[in-house]
Amino acid sequence: MSSKKLTLEELEAMSYDDIALIILNESKKTMKINDLFKKVCDLLKLSEDEYVNKLPAFFDVLSTDHRFIMLEDGSWDIKTRHSTKIVIDPEEDDDDIVIEEEIEDDEENEQEDIFYDEEAADDDQADNDLSNFIIIEDEDETNG
Repeated sequence: MSSKKLTLEELEAMSYDDIALIILNESKKTMKINDLFKKVCDLLKLSEDEYVNKLPAFFDVLSTDHRFIMLEDGSWDIKTRHSTKIVIDPEEDDDDIVIEEEIEDDEENEQEDIFYDEEAADDDQADNDLSNFIIIEDEDETNG
């Protein structure tokens, strides 16, 4: 499908990512997102303000559309033109392996009890903390 053969009405019925796909297919080269969206806007006869306002949404669409890929240099292309090469570096895999050493000394195995409050454990201190509270019975509350 050629963008030149499509009418404005047909283009307006299409999504921006579908139009971008046509543009990338026709150009047969990668494009920066600004240039790609500018071509989309030119085809749709959108204003400069619409271009500026809709560019972030266009980036979101391309980022989530599985048909597109952003390359290392920041340009965009059609994913089918690129092969995915998975390289496994054996040195990096070693970093993921965590070897835990068994510690025999009980003192090193003890963990600090973060829920234990020494001050609150003192009964006298706990009683003093509550000394400022007054208990009001239901009867007293309605009469007061």
